[in-house]
Amino acid sequence: MVKDMDKRKNKVVLSLGGNIGDVKETFITVMSLLAKEVGEILLISPLYRTKAWGMEDQPDFLNQVLVLNSDLEPQELLKGCMEIEIKLGRVRKQKWFERTLDIDILFFNEEIIETSNLTIPHMFIHERNFVLFPIVDIIPDFIHPLLGKSMNELKKECKDELPAIRL
Repeated sequence: MVKDMDKRKNKVVLSLGGNIGDVKETFITVMSLLAKEVGEILLISPLYRTKAWGMEDQPDFLNQVLVLNSDLEPQELLKGCMEIEIKLGRVRKQKWFERTLDIDILFFNEEIIETSNLTIPHMFIHERNFVLFPIVDIIPDFIHPLLGKSMNELKKECKDELPAIRL
């Protein structure tokens, strides 16, 4: 994935999203908490702004992608991310609803994981510009373990019509 990552740790790619409150400030706080509780942040994409996906009558979202080294296993990672979301005011009302923060696990090493509460790789990566644009900025050649294509290839093939605007 990234050549200088510590081989003893898990290589994790996370997506951040939010559209309520001071999202830029929330992301700064998230990165601090992730570094303390989840793992070392190695790469940070630029911020992107997009219209809401799935439920359009709400404020625009800011999105960002991070690459980390983590000692956590997948379920521990999920728990840690959900706890950070709650600390920063996330309330789960309904799918695709406005939120202060959303942390999605996109990739965990090159593993394919399907449990009752966790699917990795995230099932919609290849369908969403708000994920593909920032991920291509930092790991364009990473190969999706299920689709067998690079992030750059997936971005070129994506049918999502919502523009992702780099800030």
